[in-house]
Amino acid sequence: MPRRDAARVLLFDGEGRLLLINAHDAQNPGRSWWFTVGGGIDAGETAREAAVREVREETGLELDPASLVGPVAVRSSVFDFRARHVRQDEEFFVARLDAVPGVFDTTGWTAVERDFMDGLGWFAPDEIAEFDVEVFPVELPEVVSWLVDGWDGTVRRLGDL
Repeated sequence: MPRRDAARVLLFDGEGRLLLINAHDAQNPGRSWWFTVGGGIDAGETAREAAVREVREETGLELDPASLVGPVAVRSSVFDFRARHVRQDEEFFVARLDAVPGVFDTTGWTAVERDFMDGLGWFAPDEIAEFDVEVFPVELPEVVSWLVDGWDGTVRRLGDL
């Protein structure tokens, strides 16, 4: 089973809303979900560097690596992606923006990302808890409520493994 390390960012705006990406399964178009910004850690990259790069590639937003808080959570899970099982070990960071763009720059999306990612949106914690589609990680509504007002220094373990 392929395995990869990943860095994810819980990106909050000034109103306490979280930025999420909407996606669908190319092999099962009826299945869709929301997930956090982030992705694989490249060779020679730290998790923090990967988190900043992924935010830039997926949103066009430039973050200072020093502005990231955490890691606030870690997760190990196995999921299906492109008709195969993948194990992913993730570190989650928090970033906060005072001002948010009206439109995101998604020109950094790879061909694979363009095949399954549908768009981005800001959501309040209560909205995330009420989604009628899957959310990843599944603990996200609880984690967002825990972090919306700041981090207490505890690193939470999430996931199935």
